[in-house]
Amino acid sequence: MTSDDIAQPGSARSIETSAALSPEQTEAVLGLLAEAARYDGQQAVSEQGRLQLRGGEREGVSHLLALSGTELVGYAQLEDTDPVEPPAAELVVHPSHRGQGHGRALGAALLAASGKRLRVWAHGGHSAARHLSQVLGLTLFRELRQMRRPLAGLDAPEPVLPEGVTVRTFVPGQDDAAWLALNAAAFAHHPEQGSLTQRDLDDRKAEPWFDPTGFFLAERGGELVGFHWTKVHAEERLGEVYVLGVSPTAQGTGLGKALTTIGLRHLAAQGLPTAMLYVDADNKAAVSVYERLGFTTYETDLMYRTET
Repeated sequence: MTSDDIAQPGSARSIETSAALSPEQTEAVLGLLAEAARYDGQQAVSEQGRLQLRGGEREGVSHLLALSGTELVGYAQLEDTDPVEPPAAELVVHPSHRGQGHGRALGAALLAASGKRLRVWAHGGHSAARHLSQVLGLTLFRELRQMRRPLAGLDAPEPVLPEGVTVRTFVPGQDDAAWLALNAAAFAHHPEQGSLTQRDLDDRKAEPWFDPTGFFLAERGGELVGFHWTKVHAEERLGEVYVLGVSPTAQGTGLGKALTTIGLRHLAAQGLPTAMLYVDADNKAAVSVYERLGFTTYETDLMYRTET
């Protein structure tokens, strides 16, 4: 959620809602997101949200376009796929059209579309987004930290794997189903990650950054018990602990720490200066582990929601 939004009179505004965007609409939205990212220093819509712009209709996903006349001035995405939690949304207003009420109008449309059961991300937690959340009657309930550490001179001890566990890299096509099952088990408490489907995996495999040599799988007795999927942001020269998961049957064995080390060594070997990761602030155990590995908080994403 990014919007310097104080309601002011503006030109004729309309909001169009659709289940899928045309190629022309998709390119217009991507252009708006790129302009906003350059202005704000970060993306207003998550990777998942950006992937869902393409490929036609997706179950539970709606796109809201804010138009001033025929010009695209704002965008919001609403995803209603969680069986328990309210629908989740992200929104952004073009930097040159802020302060004209477009963000508030998009927020009101999201509230109406969700039946006033809504969660909204504010990436970076900027003051303008906090103000808009208050205007919309939303309250803070989740804090997601981005943590970083330097990779230069990485002094990581040799990883110690639990007895009987070996590590290899992901084989596209061969490992898809087993990885999706492990991911669902490892993140059963985290629907956003645990509910990934084959289509979601295929979307990521089709991205330019996908590299199976940085996708590590831990096996025991022929069964997957853990993984560390790394990602390289080439333009920013930034390595990411993209997803790290351990099967419930292998938790508490030190496998997570070993996989983290393997992934960090892989990123450091590519000459990347910095590693990053995301972790929920209330996951004290994970935050503590990452702090011991030299990570510190770089920035924070906030999620707001309607009162329940």
